[in-house]
Amino acid sequence: MGARGMDWLIWLGAAISVLGLVGLVWCILQAMKARRAGLAEDALRARLQQLVAYNLAAMGLSGLGLMAVIVGIALA
Repeated sequence: MGARGMDWLIWLGAAISVLGLVGLVWCILQAMKARRAGLAEDALRARLQQLVAYNLAAMGLSGLGLMAVIVGIALA
């Protein structure tokens, strides 16, 4: 395939990783917003528990992107 054959996988993986990082930043901003909202402890806890699922999804997406970059580099 040559050195240029896996460039698409590297760029796709980088784009997926960036999407995951954007998701992580969004989770951080939402958590700060929830804390500033002055919610009751139970409501705050429920909101933060919802954000945990999004946080894990964003981390997984970022991890998959990084794996794609590594595979692309290894196959190039």
